[in-house]
Amino acid sequence: MKKYICTLCDWIYDPNIGDPDGSISSGTAFEDIPNDWVCPTCGATKEDFEVYEEY
Repeated sequence: MKKYICTLCDWIYDPNIGDPDGSISSGTAFEDIPNDWVCPTCGATKEDFEVYEEY
């Protein structure tokens, strides 16, 4: 599964970890996160995330 990065604060959503504090369990694809979820670091919306390319 792809990782996504917040374009405002650079927090990375890793589907293997999820967001336990935001009630998103591990194994949840970014596309399956509810639309009202926000970045746990800065409060950005899902629209502020883009695919994270690891180099």
